[in-house]
Amino acid sequence: MRLALSSFMKLFGGAGSKPLATHARQSQMTNYDQPLVWVIMLLLLLGVVMVYSASISLPDSPKYANYKTTHFLTRQALFVCVSLLAALVVVRIPVATWQRWAPYMFAATLVLLAVVLFPGIKHVNGARRWIPLKIFNLQPSELMKLFMVLYAADYTVRKQEYMHKLTKGFLPMALAVGAVGLLLLLEPDLGAFGVIVCIAMGILFLGGINAVWFGGIGAMLVSIFVMIIAFSKFRRERIFAYMDPWVEENALGKAYQLSHSLIAFGRGELFGVGLGGSVEKLHYLPEAHTDFLLAVIGEELGFVGVLAVVAMFYWIVKRAFEIGRQAIAIDQTFAGLTAKGIGIWIGVQTFINMAVNLGILPTKGLTLPLMSYGGSGVMTNCVGLAILLRIDYENRVLMRGGRL
Repeated sequence: MRLALSSFMKLFGGAGSKPLATHARQSQMTNYDQPLVWVIMLLLLLGVVMVYSASISLPDSPKYANYKTTHFLTRQALFVCVSLLAALVVVRIPVATWQRWAPYMFAATLVLLAVVLFPGIKHVNGARRWIPLKIFNLQPSELMKLFMVLYAADYTVRKQEYMHKLTKGFLPMALAVGAVGLLLLLEPDLGAFGVIVCIAMGILFLGGINAVWFGGIGAMLVSIFVMIIAFSKFRRERIFAYMDPWVEENALGKAYQLSHSLIAFGRGELFGVGLGGSVEKLHYLPEAHTDFLLAVIGEELGFVGVLAVVAMFYWIVKRAFEIGRQAIAIDQTFAGLTAKGIGIWIGVQTFINMAVNLGILPTKGLTLPLMSYGGSGVMTNCVGLAILLRIDYENRVLMRGGRL
């Protein structure tokens, strides 16, 4: 972590103009948010440790019989290293560049969402969400979360004078989100669609959309989600199973993951059974290294461990909104909305994952940001947070009187 922090200091120290160096000597303010970097690094490292713990017994099952016990540890550590390198590159890119390219990146990712639906594309548990590459499987829905933040922020800035009008202000954005939603529901991936809708609606709300339209649109979206669930048999079954997971039929069926997740939390009690001591990860709890990683944390590290993870994610979301508010205060509206959008993205996805693990929401396939196993997710999270750090850096430059 010291190496990563050192790299950030060198990058931020050398990325500014000469006036920045002068002002940096005159001020005690650092060039970047050290606590935020530390929190991100701690979550990444804890994620690697817990992915290893949650996946160490998987080679005992027929599905992973050809895997080594360190398979997921090695790949997750590689994903984290590559993601940090990408973050170090991204943090040097001016925010204005992201704004300029936001519509094109959104359109390109929309094409990738269509590509996963082509015949012959990788299926996992009946879902088509990945484009198989030689070294890893690319999940376009993860990219779309980041590019929706950038696109919605850019759209809000460009359409600021029309935010109180339905046809010119909201409707074009609604059509863009609708296109994304249609492709995601064909995969199907209702969880990712929910996060993307929250990102788009959140940024539009922060950008000043008409309150009456916002309320009406929110009610309409809730109705659409209810209809999607009502007309989908497997989704209805998940809802009813979630409402009473301890009935034998549910506990051994649609609520199997939830019931074992709750057992894991129960076994963990206050301080946990100890790192590596989880029983539920021994082929009782499916997807323990991805969607239900928090349950393993709860069992092995207890309530204290879960509380520490919650506190770190709270810090990230809190800082994102503070950085965004600061950017808007100095007339950097796109940067401010992007920072807040990243906060909404990380906050909403974290909440849904934790709520599913704890039985507050029905089971949904969303990973825990920065921590769950997966290359696309970790990479996108790190890139998004690198953009957040860049926004914070540019805020500091401008507040010192420097130039970007």
